[in-house]
Amino acid sequence: MTQTVHFQGNPLSVAGKLPQPGEQAKAFSLVAKDLSDVALSSFVGKRKVLNIFPSVDTGVCASSVRKFNQLASDMDNTVVLCISSDLPFAQSRFCGAEGLNNVMTLSTLRGAAFKQSYGVDITDGPLAGLAARAVVVLDSQDNVLYSELVDEITSEPNYDAALAALK
Repeated sequence: MTQTVHFQGNPLSVAGKLPQPGEQAKAFSLVAKDLSDVALSSFVGKRKVLNIFPSVDTGVCASSVRKFNQLASDMDNTVVLCISSDLPFAQSRFCGAEGLNNVMTLSTLRGAAFKQSYGVDITDGPLAGLAARAVVVLDSQDNVLYSELVDEITSEPNYDAALAALK
C-alpha cells in the first residue's frame, strides 16, 4: 500500500499502512541511545505515544520532541517514544543539549522494518529513506487508540487529538 504526504507542498510516496484505531500494534525493535535494542514489549503495561519523524535536526521535529517532553511530564503510566532515522548519537546529543528527559529516543538504525510496518517509509523524493511524520497512541495492551500521518511533513502533529486519546 502506498500513501502520499507532502514536503513543502511536493508529494512524496510513503510505503506501508499506518496502524488504525482498534488495531493491535505490530511488534518492533529499535535502537536506544545506549545502542541497546528496545522492543515494543519492553513497555508492557504502559501507554505509549509514538512520535515518529524524519530527523531531530529539523525545526519541526525538534519542536515536536520538546512539546511531547513537556506534555509527557503530566501523563500517568505513559511513555513517549520519539522515533526517527537519526543515529542514536545524534538523538542523545539533541536531548542532552535540550535537557529532555521525559521522552525516550529510538532509532531505526537496526529496525528499518519499523518504517514499512508502521506505514511511514518515505520511498521517493529528497527524504527517501527517512520516516514520515506521524503519531500513534497505544493503550497499555498495545491497542491503537489514535493515529495521524501528518500530510505536510513541515507541519506539527495534532498534539491535542493525540493526548485526548489518553484521557
